[in-house]
Amino acid sequence: MTVARFWRHLPQRYNMVGTKCEKCGRHFFPPRTFCPDCRRAWKIVEHKFKGEGTVVTFTVIHTAAEQYSMLTPYVLAIVKLDEGPQITTQIVMDPAKAKIGMKVKSVFRRIATDGESGIIHYGTKFVPVE
Repeated sequence: MTVARFWRHLPQRYNMVGTKCEKCGRHFFPPRTFCPDCRRAWKIVEHKFKGEGTVVTFTVIHTAAEQYSMLTPYVLAIVKLDEGPQITTQIVMDPAKAKIGMKVKSVFRRIATDGESGIIHYGTKFVPVE
C-alpha cells in the first residue's frame, strides 16, 4: 500500500467506518461506492459500525512473518459484524479459549512496526465480550 493510500484509509481502519445503502439497508466494510444489489439506483452513505460481532470461524497462527512473530500464537478469525459484513481480524485472547459463535467487540491496538525506529501501525482488533 502506498503512503498516500495508507493515510487516506486511516478513518476506516481506526474508526470502523464503512458505508450503507439507503435503499436496501445493506452495510459494507470496507466502504463501497455503490450497492451490488441496488446498483447505482440509490444513495450510499457513510456508516460507523458499533464494532460488535460473532466469530464465524477461526484459526490459530503458530508461525508468522518476522514482524508478527512476537505475537505467536495468535487467533485470526472471520467475524460477522452485528450490521452484517464479515471481516478478517485478529482476536486478542488465549488461543485455547477461542470458539466459534463467541461474541467479540473491537478495540484499538498496535498492529505492526516498520523496524526498530520505523512507523508504528495501529488499527482495529477484537477481544471477547465478557
